[in-house]
Amino acid sequence: MTKRSPLALAVLALLLERPMHPYRMQQLITLRGKDRVINVSQRASLYSTIERLARDGLIRVAEVERDGSRPERSVYEISDAGRVAAREWLTDMLSVPKRGFPEFHAALAHAPVLEPGELAGLLRTRRDAVAAEVYELQGELDAVAGFLPRVVLLDAELIARARTMELEFLDEILAGLDSGAMTWSRESLAALSEANEHHG
Repeated sequence: MTKRSPLALAVLALLLERPMHPYRMQQLITLRGKDRVINVSQRASLYSTIERLARDGLIRVAEVERDGSRPERSVYEISDAGRVAAREWLTDMLSVPKRGFPEFHAALAHAPVLEPGELAGLLRTRRDAVAAEVYELQGELDAVAGFLPRVVLLDAELIARARTMELEFLDEILAGLDSGAMTWSRESLAALSEANEHHG
């Protein structure tokens, strides 16, 4: 069975709307702003996902478009098995929290290898980027909130809230680093580590 992925789900969801060719799928994902949660930057990954879904019988070629001198384009449609898979994937992905391993969390786990001032500089750079993203996202949400139903904006809304929470977290950490309330030294951490090893 096809391995579940955000991109595979996006293909099935788009084909639930109507049959379409891969280029249109990529266009719609980007036009609707879903490229924030679905990586369609590499067209090759979209095509390989479509091939897997077709191989496993979840989608099929509905027709082949011939437009003059242009290359032929396959238009895909969803199968009954694809409808079942889309519903199963959505049910699981919406209802069961999955543990992720984000890079930033992993980097924070190893922050003590840096000096306090070095960490502050890096987090300040990130803070500015996150603040800009929050501003942009919120602006986009405000611009469409009047005419688009909220249900089509839930992914962007969650990203905006998560980023806002990250911004608050970064401000709090930076305040602690700047005031000296949060500090450490390699020696103190090494001593703590050694004490814990002997304790365990």
